[in-house]
Amino acid sequence: MPVTQIDPRTALVTIDLQNGIVALPTAHPADGVVTNAARLAGAFRAKGLPVINVRVSFSPDFADAPHPRADSPLPGGAPQPGWDELVDGLGVEPSDLAITKHQWGAFYGTDLELQLRRRGCTGIVLAGIATSLGVESTGRAAFDHGYNVTLAADATTDPDPDAYRNSVERVFPKFAEVDSTDAIVAALP
Repeated sequence: MPVTQIDPRTALVTIDLQNGIVALPTAHPADGVVTNAARLAGAFRAKGLPVINVRVSFSPDFADAPHPRADSPLPGGAPQPGWDELVDGLGVEPSDLAITKHQWGAFYGTDLELQLRRRGCTGIVLAGIATSLGVESTGRAAFDHGYNVTLAADATTDPDPDAYRNSVERVFPKFAEVDSTDAIVAALP
Protein backbone atom coordinates (compact mmCIF):
# COMPACT_ATOMS: atom_id res chain seq x y z
CA MET A 1 0.00 0.00 0.00
CA PRO A 2 1.50 3.36 -0.94
CA VAL A 3 2.15 5.86 1.82
CA THR A 4 -1.00 7.73 2.82
CA GLN A 5 0.52 9.80 5.62
CA ILE A 6 3.46 9.97 7.98
CA ASP A 7 2.67 10.58 11.65
CA PRO A 8 3.87 13.96 12.96
CA ARG A 9 6.23 12.13 15.37
CA THR A 10 7.86 9.50 13.16
CA ALA A 11 11.45 8.29 13.40
CA LEU A 12 13.65 7.03 10.61
CA VAL A 13 15.23 3.72 11.63
CA THR A 14 18.07 2.47 9.45
CA ILE A 15 19.07 -1.17 9.83
CA ASP A 16 22.60 -2.54 9.43
CA LEU A 17 23.93 0.03 6.97
CA GLN A 18 27.43 -0.86 8.06
CA ASN A 19 30.61 -1.78 6.26
CA GLY A 20 30.39 -5.57 6.53
CA ILE A 21 26.71 -5.77 5.53
CA VAL A 22 26.79 -3.21 2.72
CA ALA A 23 29.76 -5.07 1.20
CA LEU A 24 27.72 -8.27 0.71
CA PRO A 25 26.24 -9.08 -2.72
CA THR A 26 22.64 -7.82 -2.82
CA ALA A 27 19.64 -7.85 -5.14
CA HIS A 28 19.91 -4.09 -5.68
CA PRO A 29 23.10 -2.01 -5.54
CA ALA A 30 23.84 -1.21 -1.91
CA ASP A 31 25.19 2.22 -2.88
CA GLY A 32 21.70 3.22 -4.05
CA VAL A 33 20.16 1.93 -0.84
CA VAL A 34 22.64 3.96 1.23
CA THR A 35 22.06 7.06 -0.92
CA ASN A 36 18.28 6.80 -0.44
CA ALA A 37 18.66 6.18 3.30
CA ALA A 38 20.91 9.26 3.53
CA ARG A 39 18.27 11.31 1.65
CA LEU A 40 15.64 10.15 4.12
CA ALA A 41 17.91 10.98 7.05
CA GLY A 42 18.52 14.48 5.72
CA ALA A 43 14.80 15.06 5.25
CA PHE A 44 13.99 13.76 8.73
CA ARG A 45 16.66 15.96 10.32
CA ALA A 46 15.38 19.00 8.40
CA LYS A 47 11.93 18.39 9.92
CA GLY A 48 13.35 17.88 13.43
CA LEU A 49 12.41 14.19 13.41
CA PRO A 50 14.59 11.49 15.00
CA VAL A 51 17.09 9.48 12.98
CA ILE A 52 18.10 6.19 14.58
CA ASN A 53 20.92 4.16 13.08
CA VAL A 54 20.94 0.52 14.14
CA ARG A 55 23.94 -1.72 13.65
CA VAL A 56 24.62 -5.31 14.54
CA SER A 57 27.74 -6.12 16.52
CA PHE A 58 29.02 -8.72 18.93
CA SER A 59 31.57 -9.13 21.67
CA PRO A 60 35.12 -9.96 20.54
CA ASP A 61 34.61 -13.68 21.26
CA PHE A 62 31.25 -13.73 19.40
CA ALA A 63 29.70 -15.61 22.32
CA ASP A 64 26.67 -13.27 22.12
CA ALA A 65 26.14 -13.89 18.38
CA PRO A 66 23.21 -16.11 17.37
CA HIS A 67 24.18 -19.71 16.62
CA PRO A 68 20.93 -21.17 15.30
CA ARG A 69 20.35 -24.72 14.20
CA ALA A 70 18.99 -23.89 10.78
CA ASP A 71 18.75 -25.26 7.27
CA SER A 72 20.47 -22.13 5.94
CA PRO A 73 23.10 -21.22 8.51
CA LEU A 74 24.40 -17.69 8.75
CA PRO A 75 27.72 -17.07 7.01
CA GLY A 76 30.63 -17.69 9.35
CA GLY A 77 34.21 -16.68 9.51
CA ALA A 78 36.06 -13.85 11.14
CA PRO A 79 34.74 -10.43 10.09
CA GLN A 80 37.08 -7.78 8.77
CA PRO A 81 38.11 -4.98 11.15
CA GLY A 82 35.52 -2.20 11.08
CA TRP A 83 32.79 -4.48 9.69
CA ASP A 84 30.32 -3.14 12.24
CA GLU A 85 30.95 0.59 11.64
CA LEU A 86 28.23 2.55 9.85
CA VAL A 87 29.08 3.35 6.23
CA ASP A 88 30.39 6.82 5.47
CA GLY A 89 27.77 7.42 2.78
CA LEU A 90 25.01 7.40 5.38
CA GLY A 91 26.16 10.82 6.61
CA VAL A 92 25.65 10.16 10.31
CA GLU A 93 25.21 13.36 12.33
CA PRO A 94 25.86 13.93 16.05
CA SER A 95 22.10 14.35 16.59
CA ASP A 96 21.43 10.80 15.34
CA LEU A 97 20.77 8.07 17.87
CA ALA A 98 22.82 4.88 17.75
CA ILE A 99 21.48 1.44 18.68
CA THR A 100 23.54 -1.74 18.74
CA LYS A 101 21.66 -5.00 18.39
CA HIS A 102 22.74 -8.61 18.73
CA GLN A 103 19.83 -10.27 16.89
CA TRP A 104 18.10 -9.68 13.58
CA GLY A 105 15.45 -7.38 15.02
CA ALA A 106 16.29 -3.99 16.53
CA PHE A 107 13.80 -4.13 19.41
CA TYR A 108 14.90 -7.28 21.25
CA GLY A 109 17.62 -6.61 23.82
CA THR A 110 18.06 -2.91 22.94
CA ASP A 111 16.64 0.40 24.13
CA LEU A 112 14.99 1.21 20.78
CA GLU A 113 11.48 1.11 22.30
CA LEU A 114 12.56 3.44 25.11
CA GLN A 115 14.15 5.91 22.69
CA LEU A 116 11.05 5.99 20.49
CA ARG A 117 8.52 6.31 23.34
CA ARG A 118 10.46 9.03 25.18
CA ARG A 119 10.47 11.06 21.97
CA GLY A 120 6.72 10.58 21.55
CA CYS A 121 7.08 8.64 18.31
CA THR A 122 4.01 6.87 16.95
CA GLY A 123 5.52 5.76 13.64
CA ILE A 124 8.73 4.59 12.07
CA VAL A 125 10.10 4.58 8.54
CA LEU A 126 12.45 1.68 7.85
CA ALA A 127 15.48 1.50 5.57
CA GLY A 128 18.40 -0.93 5.47
CA ILE A 129 19.77 -4.36 4.69
CA ALA A 130 18.61 -7.17 4.73
CA THR A 131 14.95 -6.61 3.94
CA SER A 132 13.89 -10.17 4.79
CA LEU A 133 15.90 -10.40 8.02
CA GLY A 134 16.76 -7.35 10.14
CA VAL A 135 14.41 -4.92 8.42
CA GLU A 136 11.44 -7.29 8.43
CA SER A 137 12.07 -8.44 12.01
CA THR A 138 12.21 -4.83 13.18
CA GLY A 139 9.07 -3.92 11.21
CA ARG A 140 7.09 -6.80 12.68
CA ALA A 141 8.17 -5.89 16.21
CA ALA A 142 7.34 -2.22 15.61
CA PHE A 143 3.85 -3.23 14.51
CA ASP A 144 3.52 -5.44 17.61
CA HIS A 145 4.50 -2.44 19.74
CA GLY A 146 1.76 -0.32 18.14
CA TYR A 147 3.80 1.83 15.76
CA ASN A 148 2.64 2.83 12.30
CA VAL A 149 5.26 1.35 9.98
CA THR A 150 6.37 2.58 6.57
CA LEU A 151 8.96 0.79 4.44
CA ALA A 152 11.13 2.75 2.01
CA ALA A 153 11.34 0.00 -0.61
CA ASP A 154 14.15 1.65 -2.58
CA ALA A 155 16.16 2.22 0.61
CA THR A 156 16.24 -1.52 1.35
CA THR A 157 17.68 -4.58 -0.32
CA ASP A 158 18.48 -8.19 0.41
CA PRO A 159 21.11 -10.73 -0.58
CA ASP A 160 18.29 -12.85 -2.04
CA PRO A 161 16.14 -11.21 -4.76
CA ASP A 162 13.23 -13.59 -4.10
CA ALA A 163 13.34 -12.90 -0.36
CA TYR A 164 13.35 -9.15 -1.07
CA ARG A 165 10.29 -9.42 -3.33
CA ASN A 166 8.48 -11.61 -0.82
CA SER A 167 9.09 -9.13 1.98
CA VAL A 168 8.16 -6.04 -0.03
CA GLU A 169 5.22 -7.49 -1.96
CA ARG A 170 3.71 -9.99 0.49
CA VAL A 171 4.88 -9.51 4.06
CA PHE A 172 5.24 -5.76 4.66
CA PRO A 173 1.86 -4.83 3.08
CA LYS A 174 0.16 -6.81 5.86
CA PHE A 175 1.42 -4.42 8.57
CA ALA A 176 2.99 -1.43 6.81
CA GLU A 177 2.74 1.05 3.99
CA VAL A 178 5.38 0.50 1.30
CA ASP A 179 6.59 3.27 -0.98
CA SER A 180 9.60 5.06 -2.43
CA THR A 181 12.01 7.46 -0.79
CA ASP A 182 10.57 10.31 -2.89
CA ALA A 183 6.99 9.57 -1.80
CA ILE A 184 7.98 9.31 1.86
CA VAL A 185 9.95 12.56 1.79
CA ALA A 186 6.98 14.28 0.13
CA ALA A 187 4.65 12.94 2.86
CA LEU A 188 6.73 14.14 5.81
CA PRO A 189 4.72 16.50 8.01
